[in-house]
Parts: sequence; C-alpha cells; structure tokens
Amino acid sequence: MLKKGIQSLSFFHSLEVSDLDVLTSFSYLKKHPKHSILHYENSTSRTLLFLIEGLAKTYKMDKHDNEIFLYHTYAGSLLSEISSLSDDTLLSYANVAIEEEAQILYVDYVRFKKHFLDTTLLSGQIANEIIRQSKQLQEIINREFVLDSVSKVAMMLDTDLSMFNRIKRYDVSLMLHIQPATLSRVLNRLKRDEIITINHGEIIIKDDERLKYIYKEQL
Repeated sequence: MLKKGIQSLSFFHSLEVSDLDVLTSFSYLKKHPKHSILHYENSTSRTLLFLIEGLAKTYKMDKHDNEIFLYHTYAGSLLSEISSLSDDTLLSYANVAIEEEAQILYVDYVRFKKHFLDTTLLSGQIANEIIRQSKQLQEIINREFVLDSVSKVAMMLDTDLSMFNRIKRYDVSLMLHIQPATLSRVLNRLKRDEIITINHGEIIIKDDERLKYIYKEQL
C-alpha cells in the first residue's frame, strides 16, 4: 500500500526499485478527514508531505480573523513549502486545511535529504518544485494586487474551471476576495459577451482565447 502510494506520485517516477525500498523505510501514509487542519502558519516540521488523494486548501488569516484564500493543492502534489535546502526543518508560511478526505504521504525530511538530495537523485525534482512554488506565489501576488475583479474571475475560469464549478458561488467570491454580487455581474457580462455559457449552474467556456486575453493583458 505504501509503495503503491509513492509510485502514484510523478515526483518519484525516476527512482529505481532499490531507491523506493529505501524511501519506504522512512515514510508512512496517513488519512485525514474533511475539514481537518493539517498544520498552522509558522509551524515547523521535519516531515515532507505529499498529497496522494483528496484536496487541500492553503490560506492565511488577517488581523480581523478573516480567512485569506491562497490556493488549492490537488492529489499528486507536494504539500510542504520548501524555502531552503540547507535547513533540516520545514517552515509553514500559511495554514493548510483538508477540503476533501485526504491520504497523505509523510517522509522523514532529514533522511530524505541524505539519501535523495545530497546524492542528487531527486535534486532536480525538488528544484522544479521550488520553481513551481515561486510561480504560484507570483500568481497570488498578481491576483491580489494587479488584477481587477473581471480578470480575477477570468483567470480562475481559465486555470481552475473544475474547482469553480465544484464549489458554491459564495465560496468562489471569498476565494477571489470579491463581493458575491460582483461575481454575479462578472459572470453575466462574460455570458453576454458570449465568452462563457451557463448550463444548470455549470460554467462552460465558449471562447478560450478571449477569456485568456481578459486577464493576461493586465499581467
């Protein structure tokens, strides 16, 4: 079960059978229920986390205890934030909550570094993850400080349509930090412009190029 879970992650596809055996010796799987908190902002850990199944949400809290949504993490992805390869501990810069029942792979980070980073076996994969997380941070900055309401909605429709259709419109507005009425107006505008259509509440993109243009012209 453990080895099968590890093999389901593209991050480890380059490993030989002997390397997988080493990895399983200091790893384990754990299930987390929906709405549970995985870890809080500024918590430290010596465990590398990968999401095997389920969905996780990363968010912060402002000074008024309002939730500020950052991003979702989907199955098959690294959950831990890596800001330095020289430290033996991992620092969480945000809260992470489980949105759908999840199965998570826990890997001893110190031993992982010794066997797979110091030997460069997985250093390329880690470098790619750091780059991905950096791009993700840039997208958050763009969403919060560069894009207007129409562009925020267009960007989410283009990059995360399945999530947009899965959750309530009110929750979408919270994620994008806009008013529900504003979201409704934007969707109606996109529909009038024949960029999207709405069928029984589900958004269907009709003109992908025009949708992309709405937010990319601001970046």
